[in-house]
Amino acid sequence: MARRPLPRILSSGTTSLARGRDLARTAADSATDVLHPLLVIGRGVRLLAAAGRRRWSETPKDKRGPALFLGAACVLVVALVPYGPLLALISLMAAAAWRGRDRTPVRTGPSDAEAERLGALYEALVPYFSIPEDPSPLFAHGGEWDKAFSGYEFDEAGRLTRLHIRYPAYFTDGEAASRARIEALLHAKSGRGREYLFDWDEEGNQLDLSVLAALPTGIAAQPFVTSPGESVLGFTDSASVQRTLPVLDGEQPRDVPPVIWRTGPRSTEPHLLAVGQPGSGTSTLLRSLALQALRHGADVLIVDGGGSGEYACLTGRAGVLAVECGPVGAVATLEWAAQETERRLISTHRAREAGRPAPQDTRRPLWILLDQPSVLAHLAVAEGGPDPMAHLQVPLRHGRPAHVTVVVAEHLDHLELLHDAVWQHTRARIVLGPAGLQQITDVLGLPPHTTPTSQVPPGRGYARLGTGSVHRLQVPATPDPYDEATHPAYRQAVLELLPERQQGPAGAASATAAPAGAVGPAGPALVKVLDAPEPS
Repeated sequence: MARRPLPRILSSGTTSLARGRDLARTAADSATDVLHPLLVIGRGVRLLAAAGRRRWSETPKDKRGPALFLGAACVLVVALVPYGPLLALISLMAAAAWRGRDRTPVRTGPSDAEAERLGALYEALVPYFSIPEDPSPLFAHGGEWDKAFSGYEFDEAGRLTRLHIRYPAYFTDGEAASRARIEALLHAKSGRGREYLFDWDEEGNQLDLSVLAALPTGIAAQPFVTSPGESVLGFTDSASVQRTLPVLDGEQPRDVPPVIWRTGPRSTEPHLLAVGQPGSGTSTLLRSLALQALRHGADVLIVDGGGSGEYACLTGRAGVLAVECGPVGAVATLEWAAQETERRLISTHRAREAGRPAPQDTRRPLWILLDQPSVLAHLAVAEGGPDPMAHLQVPLRHGRPAHVTVVVAEHLDHLELLHDAVWQHTRARIVLGPAGLQQITDVLGLPPHTTPTSQVPPGRGYARLGTGSVHRLQVPATPDPYDEATHPAYRQAVLELLPERQQGPAGAASATAAPAGAVGPAGPALVKVLDAPEPS
């Protein structure tokens, strides 16, 4: 499949714009430092002139004549005195500099309301950070909160945005339950509805609390600057990763930190499990991964267990082998996928025994995307047929050396219906949408370092790749382009990334459609081509 070149603005324009903005900002700061005295004197002259006009307007009309005469006499005397004009100019500049100085009062401590809020938070932490045996407790009822709190910041509404806490060395900060109690208390006392980051320094007995900014939700699907085998799951905080990607946020280019998932034979997390509530964005994630895989020349199999038709835009596209919605088609498709995985392994093994490189058709990536497979399994069992998930064990266990990647998306309420093979071999995990802390911990294996909120936008959640840390995640907006209720700009972005439609069923079969002698869907029977009209 021919690859379209990336737009120039995504490859080099963003770097030049960022460098230009930095140079302009540096030049503006330097000019401000150099011209600061002139700016102060100019502001003082303006204030003196305003005061003179106000004094003149307040002067009665019968006294304006003598005042003008007195002013003219003063000017004449200054002009006749030696060095009078120079001294008058110096005096005027000194008065203007004094009048134009920055007289903003410098805050040296919290306000009364902020001090009261910090005191209440200190009293709430006393039962957790004190014991009766401590002769000089850091936390005690009626104690001084400024000895335990430092580096605090508040927003305009008077709520905490950052707080540095010192706690006693005997506090059991190595236990997850103890840390969770403190985090829950700070979350409740500092204000709900926001996401907090808790950074525990167990060596120094210190805790940093900070409010995290919202992740960008306006980044739509686009050709990301990634290498083959790399997929962008979404975007996270700049402190979590050491890489940025140039993207278009609406019409404005910017660099954002991504969560990159690497697949292929060298990947340690070859398969992915994404869970969430209905409407949380799991289907959006699958569409995003499918478009990225197709752009890198992979073959894609899609099994839509929910039967919602959200993947109809991919039907009949180049590289899309099948889009199945029924239990019979799902069984046939997954059976072929298992046999294709075995064929690739056998062909690769024979080629290596003969001292030859692996055949090209075994190195072409194959992606298997399953959305709500538990629904198809339930329907298949109800109809007396085989379980489609039984054929998924081979791609899960042996897919990594065969260039086969499996992505499973399931609802949180149906996780107990997933097979053990899915839990064992999907080392990359994602939780999207509103979820409890215990639910996130059960799926990811670790609790997040932030406090989950009850109201989140679609595609917002947490991701963990293998044994790594937990990242906040915002999936790029990749809606169904046939859904007219979504944003028109996002729909158009998805339509521009879709591969071209194939002319007919005969030409739709891929090079890896089915090996000779294989039982299962092959050729035209594998690829469902629907002549659905493109949305205007």
